[in-house]
Amino acid sequence: MAVEMKREIQGVVVAIAGNKTATVLVERRVMHPRYHKFVKRFKKYLVHDEKNELKVGDTISAVECRPLSARKNFRLQSVLKTGVE
Repeated sequence: MAVEMKREIQGVVVAIAGNKTATVLVERRVMHPRYHKFVKRFKKYLVHDEKNELKVGDTISAVECRPLSARKNFRLQSVLKTGVE
């Protein structure tokens, strides 16, 4: 039996999207192919928050799981830093 590696993302909560769901903005830095300068790329993910403990501005860590809805594939792992509203 093979052990699967689950993707882990870190980002900032930008919205509380309904019950038990938060929208997380994840930033990654990639090198531009021509100019060889690091540029920021952003993507939003929906994260399942079972206890409704997240607030806007929190920095969190989430881990990949089975699909919980059409766009929600991540589950809250831990709150790294609480934000200020």
